[in-house]
Parts: sequence; C-alpha cells; structure tokens
Amino acid sequence: MLEIKANVIITVFFYLLSKNFCLQGQVKDLEEQILTLKLRLQGCNLPDSIHIINSDAQESSGHHAGYEGIGPRLVSVSISFGGMLIFAMMLGLVSDAISERLDSLGKGKSEVVESSHTLILGWNQKLGTLLNQLGIANESLGGGTVVVMAERDKEEMENDIAKMESDFRGTSVICRSGNPFILADLKKVSVSKARAIIVLAEDGNAHQSDARALRTVLSLTGVKEGLRGHIVVELSDLDNEKLVKGVGGELVETVVSHDVIGRLMVQCARQPCLSQIWEDILGFENCEFYIKRWPGLDGMCFEDVLISFAGAIPCGVKSVACGGKIILNPDDSYVLQEGDQVLVIAEDDDTYAPTTLPMVKEASLIEIIRPTKEPQKILLCGWRRGIDDMIVVLDAFLAPESELWMFNEVPENDRVKKLTDGGPDFDRLMNITLVHREGNAVIRRNLETLPLETFDSILILADEPVQDSAIQADSRSLATLLFIRDIQAKRLLSYSKETPVHRGAFSKVIISEILDPRTKNQLSTPKISDYVLSNELVSMALAMVAEDRQINDVLKELFAEEGNKMHIRQANFYLHEEEELNFFEVLLRARQRKEIVIGYRLANAERAVINPPNKSERRNWSSKDAFVVIAEKE
Repeated sequence: MLEIKANVIITVFFYLLSKNFCLQGQVKDLEEQILTLKLRLQGCNLPDSIHIINSDAQESSGHHAGYEGIGPRLVSVSISFGGMLIFAMMLGLVSDAISERLDSLGKGKSEVVESSHTLILGWNQKLGTLLNQLGIANESLGGGTVVVMAERDKEEMENDIAKMESDFRGTSVICRSGNPFILADLKKVSVSKARAIIVLAEDGNAHQSDARALRTVLSLTGVKEGLRGHIVVELSDLDNEKLVKGVGGELVETVVSHDVIGRLMVQCARQPCLSQIWEDILGFENCEFYIKRWPGLDGMCFEDVLISFAGAIPCGVKSVACGGKIILNPDDSYVLQEGDQVLVIAEDDDTYAPTTLPMVKEASLIEIIRPTKEPQKILLCGWRRGIDDMIVVLDAFLAPESELWMFNEVPENDRVKKLTDGGPDFDRLMNITLVHREGNAVIRRNLETLPLETFDSILILADEPVQDSAIQADSRSLATLLFIRDIQAKRLLSYSKETPVHRGAFSKVIISEILDPRTKNQLSTPKISDYVLSNELVSMALAMVAEDRQINDVLKELFAEEGNKMHIRQANFYLHEEEELNFFEVLLRARQRKEIVIGYRLANAERAVINPPNKSERRNWSSKDAFVVIAEKE
C-alpha cells in the first residue's frame, strides 16, 4: 500500500514538473511574439536574430515537426524516445528509493530520536497494563514517551496496542522491530538516553525466559555510550535473581513475577480483601509510594512526622546514617537528620507537603489480648511455578499443626521430585504438614472427593500448562470456583439437624488467581470470591519500580516472610464502640503498638480508603470497621 502511494505521488510530481517546463517554454515563446509585435508597431526593422531565437526556442521545446527529410526526422524521434527512456529510468530509481524508505519506516527499522523516555524490551501479556500504568504516571507531566522494541513486525505491534483500547493520557507509544541482543538495534531506540529500561519476561518456558533476560542485560551493559537510566528485569524463577543482579550490578532492579504473586496470594488467604488494597497501592490511579526530602522536618522525631502531612501518610525514612537504606515503620524516637528522606503514601508527588502539627487528643492505649494463632487447613488447587516458595511462606505464617492440601494433576512422585528440586527441604517444615491429592480441578467428581467444607482457605492457582493463555487459564479457575461453591452449598443442605454445622464453615476464603483483568467483573459482581490479578499486579510493580527504583526495596520487604507487612485490624484494637476520633488520633493510638494506619474500611463499604482526606475530621467509629496497617509480622 505504501509503495502504491509512493508511485502515485512521484508520478504526479514529475508530471507537474514536466508541465512546468513546457509552460516555461510557452511563456518564453509568448514573450518573444509580444516583443516582435511591439517592434513592428514602432516601425522598426526586425533583425534576423529574432527569427533565430524563435527557431532555437522551437527546437529547445522539442518541436521537431518542422524538419524535412527522413534522416533528421529519425534523429529527432530517437532523441525523443531517448529522453522518455531516461525520464522513465529516473522516475523508477526515485520511486524505488522512496518506496524502500517508506517500507523501512513501516517495518520499524528507523532510528528513534528521543531522550528521557521509557524503553520496553520484549512483549508479553502484561504489556497492555504496563503501558496504561506508565501513561497514568506521566499524566501529571503532560504525557511522556514509551518505546517498545520486540522481535515482531511493527504494524502488528501497533495493531495489537490499538486493540487494547487504553487511554494513555497523552503518552505516545512508539514501536520498533529489533533484537535486544544486537547493539545496533539497541542504539536504534536510543537506549543510552532512556531514563528507565524494562525487560519483559517471555511467555512460555521460565528457564529460557530468564536466560534471555540475562543475555539482554549483558547486551545493555555493553552499550559504549553507557546508560542514563536503570534496568528493571522481570524474572520467572527466584533462583536466577542473584545471577542477573551479579551481571547487571547497581544498574539492575529485579521483579520475580511468580514469587510476588505467590506471596501475595498467601497474604490474601490469611486476610481477605487485602488484594484490593494492594491493587490500589501498586497502581498509579489511586495512592502510591513516594520518597522526597523535606529540610523543614530535620530534627523532628518520627511520631511528629507521622501527623505532619494532611495529604499523605509517612511510612518510613531513607536514612543517611544507614547508608541510604529505607527503614520501614521506624521507632517513634527516630530523629530525622540532614539528608534524610521521608517515604509516604500519597495520591501524587505534588499533592502533599508538611504543615503545622494538628491539635490532637492524648492517645489512650486500648488493652487488647490478641487471640493465639490456631492451626489452619488450606487447599491449593492447581500447580504453578514458585509453588515451593509459597509452601515456605505458608510455613512461616501459619500456626503449628496446620495442614496444606495440594490438589492437582501432577502425579505424586513427580510432584515430590519437583518440590525437592526447587531447593527447600520440606522435611524441615515446622508448622505445616503436606497432604497430596491427585485430580483435575475442573472435573466435579474429582473435587467431590475432597472435604471442601473443612478448609479455612482455598487458593485456586492458574495452572502452569495453560498460563500462556489468559482466557483458558481464567476459564479453568472460574469453573473450579463455581464447582467448589456449588458442592459446598449442596453439602450444607444435606446435613441434618442432628449434625449441626456452623453455616460460616461453608463460606471460607477462596482466592482465585486471575490473568485477564476482564475476568474480575465475573467474580466481583456476585461476590463469590476474592481474586488476585496476577498479570496486572506484576505490571503495576514493574511500572512503579521503573518510575522510582527505590520503591523496589519497600515492596520486597512487604512481600517477604519477615519484616513489616500489610495487615487488616478490627477497629476494637484502637478504639471503643461509637468513640469519636479523627484519623490523626487513630494514627497515634496505633503507634503505641508500633503500627502505622494507612487507611480504613467501613463496615458497610466494599472497598478500603487508603490515605483518607480530611484527616482532622472527627467521626464515630464502629467496632465492625477495620483499619489497614503496616506492622511487624505477628
């Protein structure tokens, strides 16, 4: 299509050019005729040179009809055909040159003249959400530039991005076809001028994907001009993280997708609705983490810093004394020094600033005896990469004598071998006992062999064999969920009055791993399950680390089995029924337990409010309300 357009344009151009030359000749003849007529009117004798000029003009215009004789006419015809042939050759050469240039542009082979852009190397299912998040992040700046380079045709990439129907909010997306292993292709996308480089994992085999990511990092470190920005690498296997960081050095930040989702599902299984909170914090649409220096806070203790922001909630400090380490949830006695930066949760980096300390009532400690942790019974449906890490995290969180049932199609002998090859020694698990069951989670009769009414939590994983197809994986998860709910409902009705069962026993927590964001509407509408949007959350984490690499240390601590975590606490931990307090006063009460309240969820609300506005406004709290806090692991 581009070649046809080029030929048409070139033909019209040369046609007009030739017409222009003819018109110039005609104008010249007309001028000479006017001059001759003027001289005759004046009674002047015309010199013979005028006729010579007219004759030359006719010959220069290509009019050879006046020649007599076969020889001169053959010569004139030969000259005409020769001119036409030369003209056709020139037209063809120019047309081919322009067509080749347009074809090169269409295939994405031209160089990108950009700077301070975000460069994405690779292509997978997470790209749509990643582009959307980067667009939201750049919205306050009036938009930015994102360059995507993959081993695909440029037009195909642009068509796929157009089908996403996303609003990039002023951010322009440029696609280029190329290989990240080739330095010439990297130079073509101005890799040395990019402010951040994101290396996406390939869909498919995890080991091949990580090996490809490692080679890409090697290519990036070999750029002669050096790199202005940092590299964010998405990995599939936790064991490869140290190798990639060793090759890339200080330039590299890693996000292990399977590890992040596995740990997040474990946290959500213990605390329902936590996935929605993470969805709000990781994305740029609501509130997120920011780190900034405020010289006016130097010399102030952290307890006073905590209530110094009306538009943000301080969560930690980047300490100069600790070599720039981010201390999450520090002691109240910590005093900010010169050069320290404050980590906050805010709506945007320009929506908060410290103010004068508000007037708050003295916080009184509410004595609460926390219930002891009881053994739990958890079911894992399906098999995914990183399941061995999930088992280790569950063993760290659960009480002794807990049971973890594993139900999937992997034969038990192969299952044990895969778990053993993963690294951890499962004979040394302290708190949980593994129970193996083999079966297909989308076949009802296989699910009916399980005591589904006895599990405290059920985690439905996206099966590893079908993870490359989001629609197929989500269809299996949805079918499993509906089967489990139906079996539970029928078993509830079958129990007689002589065998009473607590009705809530059949309403246990069910967490489904979802790959396609469109599937969440089918889950959230009937409120039949909580869910974890694995691809979307990983994309949000990649975008956040690309915008500010320091946030990666915060996320790793919040996802790890040790250190500070997100928790959902009942309101009676901090206040009495119908007690009137403002949010600042709740913050100070939580500090007596070394906890930071970042939001709340009212009893009748579906979603939690993170970094609430009007923190000085007083309200009557109910004991059925809940608070979202950052605190040490229980």
